[in-house]
Amino acid sequence: MVTRDVIIVGAGPSGLAAAIACERRGLDYEVIERGVLVNSIFNFPPHMAFFTTPELLEIGGLPFVSPFEKPTRFEALRYYRRVVDICTLKVSLGQAVQRVVRRGDGPEGLFVVRSHSASGERTQEARAVVLAVGYYDQPNLLGVPGEGLPHVHHYYKEAHPFYGQRVVVVGGSNSAAEAALELYRAGAKVTLVHRHATLSSSIKYWVLPDLQNRINEGSIAARFNTRVTEITPGVVWVETDGQRQELPADAVLLLTGYHTDREFLKRCGVQVDSVTCVPYHDADTFETNVPNVFLVGGVIVGVDTAPVFIENGRLHGEKVVGLIASRLGR
Repeated sequence: MVTRDVIIVGAGPSGLAAAIACERRGLDYEVIERGVLVNSIFNFPPHMAFFTTPELLEIGGLPFVSPFEKPTRFEALRYYRRVVDICTLKVSLGQAVQRVVRRGDGPEGLFVVRSHSASGERTQEARAVVLAVGYYDQPNLLGVPGEGLPHVHHYYKEAHPFYGQRVVVVGGSNSAAEAALELYRAGAKVTLVHRHATLSSSIKYWVLPDLQNRINEGSIAARFNTRVTEITPGVVWVETDGQRQELPADAVLLLTGYHTDREFLKRCGVQVDSVTCVPYHDADTFETNVPNVFLVGGVIVGVDTAPVFIENGRLHGEKVVGLIASRLGR
């Protein structure tokens, strides 16, 4: 069985930044990712532009060169591929970690990391584990009947397939706002449903007035203070002020946010707050209640995902790996 200094679970920007820190400190490590490289970014809409500047997406001091003030998804994918190539990072893709278990007692014990892929099962040992699993893989479910129907989607890719269709978009933040506008401009008949009285103030500053104007002129229908109660083929049932209504829908986009895989964290022994859903971690070292198991990036947040983006999550790895290296005497 292979024993490594560090196993990093997740090949997003935060996980890759931790890998670069391991590489530069001479630690034996491996990054294990169940999807593709920077899987969350890959699943963003193809024409998405980031709400940040290129330099704030950089890791390892490698420059992110873009002709645009707001870099695109395409550019980000290319940049992180180049980072892996230039730094010769040890990354295994398409391999899902099932659980992390400490072998033996005490903080010095090794961890057994079990994973599986299309080619079979793998078991490795590690002296420390860094969990960089983010939150974009787990959509927030409404818990209503019909949520699993084929015409219901929790991710939005592009507008073209919905041309000429009646589309109900549920949500009031960036994802829902941008999807509603793109769908409208691609010829869909859009109804936006939001449980609160107003749109989120966190919507990109150039998107919010655009959406508000489309709602005001009637190009996009909107239902505020409204919640979805049931989804059936062709109809979304909603409730506003106690009144039940039906909205015709050929397709439904439930863009209500995402959360980290709490059950996976629990299988790794990490405690998760039952109210905030924040996994236990030291705010300075990012170490969990399990000694030598660390969190980096978006995984540290709970219900409120706003505080951590690539811009700050990418900085966690250097601190974590520095602590691991010092404990290993490196």
